[in-house]
Amino acid sequence: MLIGVPKEIKNHEYRVGLTPASANELIHHGHQVMVQTQAGMGIGMDDAAYQAVGAEIVATAEAIFERAEMIIKVKEPQPNECRMLREGQLLFTYLHLAPDPTQTEMLVASGVTAIAYETVTDKRGGLPLLVPMSEVAGRMSIQAGAMCLEKSHGGAGLLLGGVPGVAPANVVVIGGGVVGTNAIRMAMGLEAHVTVLDRSIERLADLDLQFGGRLNTIYSTKEALEEYVLNADLVVGAVLVPGAAAPKLVTREMLGRMKPGSVLVDVAIDQGGCFETSHATTHADPTYIVDNIVHYCVANMPGAVARTSTFALNNATLPFALALANKGYPKALSDDPGLLAGLNVHKGRVTYEAVAHDLGYDYLPAIEALSI
Repeated sequence: MLIGVPKEIKNHEYRVGLTPASANELIHHGHQVMVQTQAGMGIGMDDAAYQAVGAEIVATAEAIFERAEMIIKVKEPQPNECRMLREGQLLFTYLHLAPDPTQTEMLVASGVTAIAYETVTDKRGGLPLLVPMSEVAGRMSIQAGAMCLEKSHGGAGLLLGGVPGVAPANVVVIGGGVVGTNAIRMAMGLEAHVTVLDRSIERLADLDLQFGGRLNTIYSTKEALEEYVLNADLVVGAVLVPGAAAPKLVTREMLGRMKPGSVLVDVAIDQGGCFETSHATTHADPTYIVDNIVHYCVANMPGAVARTSTFALNNATLPFALALANKGYPKALSDDPGLLAGLNVHKGRVTYEAVAHDLGYDYLPAIEALSI
């Protein structure tokens, strides 16, 4: 199979779909890999590193999209990339379609077969291709929140962990999954006072066993959410409904009752965000202020630590990329129900139920779509 890796073009996105080592694995299995020039420079991998393993370097994204049978990316295709996709082509990348009707419409119109990293599942029902970036984003959320609490960034002027004789900041994490757990770990490491809210008693019990009495675990109700958010200095939104738009848990009305200079970090922004006042920002302009509350809503947080993120992501995606290339997507998807769960769009049909529901498309189950 001819596999193409374009250079990412989203604002301040430095990750790359394949490392040279991953390209080497695909080439070793008899496939051809072409990489757009300088696609790996953001992780310190120049064209020579790809050429050394046998990859072809091409000058333009147009050449990649015109020739490749499978496109491997990191972030969702931007509009000009969507226009270059074609029927019969396979796209393997993050998509986050539920809050993005424009991208969904363009993918449907293209006829492409699009497999989303974020909805591929494992045998336990986990999300193995989302986990590594969730780990990165969860840890970064505390770094970003600590920065935003500084007065020069609009925050209240608090040091997250305080100092002897001065109380630490109150950090509230909404959601105890992978993002939330990593945010908790970082916040506690910086000696903040940390509370996590979740609706799973089992998950709260796991977190209690993991972190002990230093972590305040609270069952999430509307009343509890308001109580802890209103007293927080930093709130991390770490809510995930796989493939669907995130629920809006912190309302505009609540902002007016929060402490001025408090910070909201919305890690759910790729799925539309879990704060009512959230809208996606970029690394070039990461924050804005609403009602004296600082919002950090960067939609590709892990792109800022591109080298760490790319290697972590490739560790997870490579086995699936090899299966798709070795078997072809029809057999690879038929053989692996978890990979089949990643199929979001196929030949003009939406094949992921949550996306179809949220955006008003007719839903065609993925297994049925393969017979088209």
